Formats: sequence, structure tokens, C-alpha cells
Amino acid sequence: MNNLGNKPSLAVNIGGIGMQNPVTTASGTFGFGQEYSPYIDINRLGAIVVKGTTLRPRQGNVTPRIVETPAGILNSIGLQNPGVDYVLEHYVPYFKSLQVPVIVNISGDTVEDYGKVAEKLSVAGVAGLEVNISCPNVKKGGMAFGSDPTMAAEVTAVVKAAANVPVIVKLSPNVTDITKVAEAVAVAGADALSLINTLLGMSIDIKTRRPVLGNIMGGLSGPAVKPVAVRAVWQVYNAVKLPIIGMGGISNADDALEFILAGASAVAVGTANFVNPRATLEIIDGIERYLVENGIDDISDLVGAAHK
Repeated sequence: MNNLGNKPSLAVNIGGIGMQNPVTTASGTFGFGQEYSPYIDINRLGAIVVKGTTLRPRQGNVTPRIVETPAGILNSIGLQNPGVDYVLEHYVPYFKSLQVPVIVNISGDTVEDYGKVAEKLSVAGVAGLEVNISCPNVKKGGMAFGSDPTMAAEVTAVVKAAANVPVIVKLSPNVTDITKVAEAVAVAGADALSLINTLLGMSIDIKTRRPVLGNIMGGLSGPAVKPVAVRAVWQVYNAVKLPIIGMGGISNADDALEFILAGASAVAVGTANFVNPRATLEIIDGIERYLVENGIDDISDLVGAAHK
């Protein structure tokens, strides 16, 4: 509470998507939302970002697809999903019943795929699209688009032309200079950015003397990647004037505040959902408590404050 007894404002706007607080979920860790409804009140979140969706159903990669690592996990799911038509028929009605914005993560094998999925998902119940040009676990598309600023811009432009909802582009940390990709997609019309996707990694079983993951390599997430993610948010905040959703190893409110101080207007919680399904709600409460304890009336006053 401030001196007038009012609660601080946690509301943010991400490229035209109004959120009651800055906490959302990271795609691939929250299913299509329904999976978590027995555990938390989803309507308390700022938004939800649901599972990656492609033009046609995908079976994903061969197993094993997940392995624990020190302070994180490696996954090589490979964008397993039922395809956009199934999502429209079976999940969008549920999205419409929620009181928070639903952002659908989209991916494709080709630039044209992205455009077709974006057009199909420009419907009531979908508040925005997160364009995945950064998945390290697929053989076509994914990170191949996100590693090249020109290709990243082309995908962004195609999605913008096809969609009538805000477009958020998800960036990969597996590049030499993430700011070059951020600048390219900003020029191409992105409404906001999210970063980072997972870091490419692998693990070897010394007993079998073979890679643990069926796909050999996978994406590293969890607390181990947080310093890399905070650095990326810091750099991109300096490079472009777009709202940023920061993610990568956020487990508690202190982690989330670190991203906000680096320049993120909102944060996404990923791997922590597997450990503690209530992590998102605890982070919202922790951010509000921090604002009260420090006499800050509006979360926006903290965005990028570490740069000043």
C-alpha cells in the first residue's frame, strides 16, 4: 500500500496486449492452460502463453526427450502438438472462457507455414501470437530462422501481414549478437519481443557412452540459464524500443525483478512450473510485496531501472 492506502499498479501493456500483472507462462511448460487449472487460478495471471502450434500435427522427437542437469533440464520435445486446426476446435473455446489474454506460440517448417498458422489463429479468444523462430529442437525452421536477421525479419513480416492480433517474436540466445536479430524483427513490424528461448546443449551417459537424448542435442532451461537471459534482456533493451517479455530460469519474485530491472516489461515462468505449479502466483505476490516495501506505485517505474 502507498501513503494513500492504494495497492501499487502491476498492469503492463505488451505490444497492445493489456495484462493485469507482468507474469505469464513460457510456451511449452504450461500445455494449453487447462492442464494447470486444477492447481492454480489461471485468471490471476497476467496472461498465458500456450504450447507451440504448427500448421500440421507433429509427433515430436524420438525419446528420451528430457534429462535433468545441474540447475536445469535439457529437453528435445520437438514441438509435439496436435496442429492448428485441432487447437482451433478443441482449445480456443476454452481460451474464450478465460479472463486473461491467451497468447499462442506458433512455429513452422517454412515461412509460408508461419503465415498460414497466423491467419488461422487470428480469431476471438487469441489475444496475440508469439512467433517461435528460436526452437533448437527441430530439423526444419525454428532456430534456423532466428539465427539469421534477414530470415527472422522475413518471418516476422509474413506473420504481421497475416495476423490481426499483436505479434511477439521469440528470440534465440544461440547467436553471436542477439541485438542484430532484435533490430531486424523490430524493423519488420514486431509489436514486442520475448527472450530467451533455450540454450543448445547435450548430455552423454558415461555408462552407455551415448548421448542421453534421442535427438542428441536439446535446449537447456532452468536456473542455469538465468545470467545469460538477463544479459540478453539488458542488451536488447538498449537496442530496440519494443516491450520485452523476459524469461530464462525465473523461479521466484527476486528472479523476476532482476529481469524487469534489466528492461523486461513482463516475465514468463517456464521450468519452475514443473517444480512448483504455484510459482507464477507466488511471483505475482512477491513482486507486489517488493513494490509496497519500497514505496513504488507502478511496476513500470522499475522497467529498465538498472540502466539509470
